[in-house]
Amino acid sequence: MKEEHKFFINGVWVDPSSTEIIEVENPATEEIIGTIAAGSKEDISDAVEAAKNAFATFGSSSKDERIALLESIITNYEDSSEELAAIISEEMGAPLWLSKVAQVTSGLQHFKDTLEVLKEFDFEEDGESFLIRKEPIGVIGMITPWNWPMNQMSTKVASAIAAGCTMVLKPSEISPFCGIHLAKVIEKSDLPNGVFNLVNGLGPVVGDALSTHPDVDMMHFTGSTRAGIAVAQSSAPTVKRVAQELGGKSANIILDDADLEKAVSAGVNLCFLNTGQSCNAPTRMLVHASQYDDAVKIAKAAAEATVVGYPNEDGTKIGPISNRTQYEKVKRLIDLGVEEGAKLVTGGSELPDGFEKGFFVKPTIFSDVTNDMTIAREEIFGPVLSILKYETEDEAVEIANDTPYGLAGYVQSGNPERAKQVANKIRAGQISINGGRSRGPSAPFGGFKTSGNGREHGMLGLHECLETKAIIGN
Repeated sequence: MKEEHKFFINGVWVDPSSTEIIEVENPATEEIIGTIAAGSKEDISDAVEAAKNAFATFGSSSKDERIALLESIITNYEDSSEELAAIISEEMGAPLWLSKVAQVTSGLQHFKDTLEVLKEFDFEEDGESFLIRKEPIGVIGMITPWNWPMNQMSTKVASAIAAGCTMVLKPSEISPFCGIHLAKVIEKSDLPNGVFNLVNGLGPVVGDALSTHPDVDMMHFTGSTRAGIAVAQSSAPTVKRVAQELGGKSANIILDDADLEKAVSAGVNLCFLNTGQSCNAPTRMLVHASQYDDAVKIAKAAAEATVVGYPNEDGTKIGPISNRTQYEKVKRLIDLGVEEGAKLVTGGSELPDGFEKGFFVKPTIFSDVTNDMTIAREEIFGPVLSILKYETEDEAVEIANDTPYGLAGYVQSGNPERAKQVANKIRAGQISINGGRSRGPSAPFGGFKTSGNGREHGMLGLHECLETKAIIGN
């Protein structure tokens, strides 16, 4: 049983202001695996004060100093990768192989990519009669989710350090132990006291205290659109910058000249990756009417070949849904899909065969879906794919864009130029063509519409943490 009841503030582990704790549940076994302290407004005030004091010096640190710090973090992160993968699998249910090759690795890659961006970055640029300076925005409040915890924490922390910002991180209370592990990695990396601070707790308490705090200059949030709206509203009175990466309902357009078998199978596998708990998952598959029946058969076979299992078992393709609340939501939406008239091709809301407990969901395919159905409108965040029919390319684009979201999109075609032309018409922040990496670590990531604002990763992730100053008459 893990008991992590301290917060990392000003370079040391300190006791919280209250004795309230939060239990952490293993989603595969439904057993309590540990407890964390529940932070309060007072804890946030202490952390923000430490970050504000540290910014007085770290904000003017040299590029070389920040490079050295990122290099140190990378070394210590690499040394603890195996332990970190085990933590992630236990607390949020990702198969161990996925924790190793994607969950942990994505976080490490963000530190590495940001380091390379920083090495080439110019913080000053001369104009004809003025100087443009890029300066750190100040203290950044960070709220990160449970589904890709290291990916989201690392990209935010790396960009902040590279920019010269200080920070207060609130990891998800559902997957908090990997955040605590990151704090221990940073503790070993000689970051100046107060640059990185961590406070655990509940969003309505700790998250709101961060968002409303007048000494926090920016909120960097990843999570649901509903929670993102709350963060923006709480941040508005102090006019702080808010960068948000929110929900998605991404369309995967399979054009009629694509390799149907390859495109459909790959689309199913990508939709189900991480048990469907990815904000950019291609959860709406759009197929030409002439190929629709064949596509449904291919998707059914791919889903039924997807092995559901415990995270540590060999051969497991997808594990459990990461928490009880999300599990109940996924089951409810599957049942609603049937009620609204979609055809359940395979899967369903019952536990998979061989399971008596745990938050496991059958890989599920719906056909005969129309874009006005709830399962085509709401982000389900589980291994559930809806297959829709289109008659023309223009109709496919229209269906793809008929959503309040705009995070990602996918296009499959035998003609890359045709795919690019379709990609240009999709209103989303990142489009993947023919299986290209949908989230290349250096490619900017973020959304249109209710999928958020701002960008993460690489060069644009660094820019997000900077202010622009013009010095006239230089």
